[in-house]
Amino acid sequence: MYTPYPEYMMESVRKVEATREKRMSEEPRRLTADEKDALLKEFHPDYREEAFEEIKIGPNKGQKANRELVHLLHSNSRLLQDKVDLSKVDYDVDVLVIGGGGAGSSCAIEAHNAGADVMIVTKLRIGDANTMMAEGGIQAADKENDSPVQHYLDAFGGGHFAAKPELVKRLVMEAPDAIKWLNELGVEFDKEEDGRMITTHGGGTSRKRMHAAKDYSGAEIMRTLRDEVLNLGIPVVEFTAAVELIKDEKGQAAGAVLLNMETGDYSVARAKTVVIATGGAGRMHYQGFPTSNHYGATADGLILGYRAGAPLLYQDSIQYHPTGAVYPSQILGALVTEKVRSVGAQLVNAEGEAYIHPLETRDVNASGVIRECQEGRGVEVPGGQKGVWLDTPMIEILGGEGTIEKRIPAMFRMYMKYGIDMRKVPILIYPTLHYQNGGLDIEGNGFTKAIPNLLVAGEAVGGIHGRNRLMGNSLLDIIVFGRNAGKAAAAKAKDVELGSLNVDHVEKYAKELEAAGVATGEVSPLLLPKYARHER
Repeated sequence: MYTPYPEYMMESVRKVEATREKRMSEEPRRLTADEKDALLKEFHPDYREEAFEEIKIGPNKGQKANRELVHLLHSNSRLLQDKVDLSKVDYDVDVLVIGGGGAGSSCAIEAHNAGADVMIVTKLRIGDANTMMAEGGIQAADKENDSPVQHYLDAFGGGHFAAKPELVKRLVMEAPDAIKWLNELGVEFDKEEDGRMITTHGGGTSRKRMHAAKDYSGAEIMRTLRDEVLNLGIPVVEFTAAVELIKDEKGQAAGAVLLNMETGDYSVARAKTVVIATGGAGRMHYQGFPTSNHYGATADGLILGYRAGAPLLYQDSIQYHPTGAVYPSQILGALVTEKVRSVGAQLVNAEGEAYIHPLETRDVNASGVIRECQEGRGVEVPGGQKGVWLDTPMIEILGGEGTIEKRIPAMFRMYMKYGIDMRKVPILIYPTLHYQNGGLDIEGNGFTKAIPNLLVAGEAVGGIHGRNRLMGNSLLDIIVFGRNAGKAAAAKAKDVELGSLNVDHVEKYAKELEAAGVATGEVSPLLLPKYARHER
């Protein structure tokens, strides 16, 4: 008999199997708005007051954020200890892009095509980014019976009506062109034999508008963007982190101080416009959650921008993806794409009950998983953690034999590596820290209001998605806002005259921390997560 789980877990699997036929004939009902609100307030991590602290200085003084982020905001710059000669300029460009993921690459491509002298600096390698980790797809209303207006309503409502309307409008209106651009660059989207793109539903979507490349959509998009950056000959300085923004005496963004991650040497990049595209914060492990994020996701851009005077927006809002792997432990936190649910899998508790609709929005479904586990309807795994089942055999029953290998091959391979055949048995999941809803506040044109010539694109932006993001809108926002930032930065650079360089804001920030009595004694940005064990 095929038993990929310990026997006590297989007992629960048999309950899932026993209820499957009935569940397939009775789709779980949707929650009412009041039920969703009650579920979120009781179980979503964003509502745990003990997990947050007050920001004591800076533009968002008096507001709250996860204590891990506040710790970094209350830390000082490396440049208080390590003095850098700003008169010695190592790189001099029109547009400096900080970050080598999807947003940074899209930005650099468009800036280059607009005639600007552009450079990417990235603390790991180009493509080492959350873009690479994205799986399910990218939204765009480009088919009949759909429209950007419908997409807007889904996205705005899914984000609890908290997004900045001008940002959502730009996101949805430019989505069809983003798909066209990627397709022409060479992204291998899933298509019918006649070339028509295959689209599916995501959680919270009223139309099938999810374009995908199997279940490695982000990797395929990043591959294509990386190749385009390299083919265009755009300079990429790898293993080099931006540790502080540079301004001139007029208060304009004027470049960044860079740190070579291998040698520890500093260098100076002067630029007429600067684009922060540093991505997310999953490796901060807010509230102790596992994460689906890549190794470098440590909120660097938020720290750089904030210390220089740029305000944050919704910095207290994080997306916990409802389906992260919880068993086996080797893949704890790994993303189980929402596409698994969009092609037929149900969320089922230890008793075999489909307790919630599988395509509720991510925050609602994450809260539902947490509730089932806290109230005793979860499945305990070796080590003491709990999760609920994602009934993947339903995909083959509904879509026919071979559907899993065809539609979600990467997911299938990941589980088979550990002897779990998701065609035959359900898989166990629990929420994983996935996306930074909050970030730096930008205007519709991508510029920050507080710092002239500073732009932000991608996951480091706050306000595009409000307080919850729908599946497929992050791969979309890195393209839409990355491309726009590149065009805008290149255009602005033509009119910029820089003065003398300084990092005076570093000393000013340090004095504010000292006056508030909250300085941690550590330095930020973090750059890389601290996983090393120090035995005593």
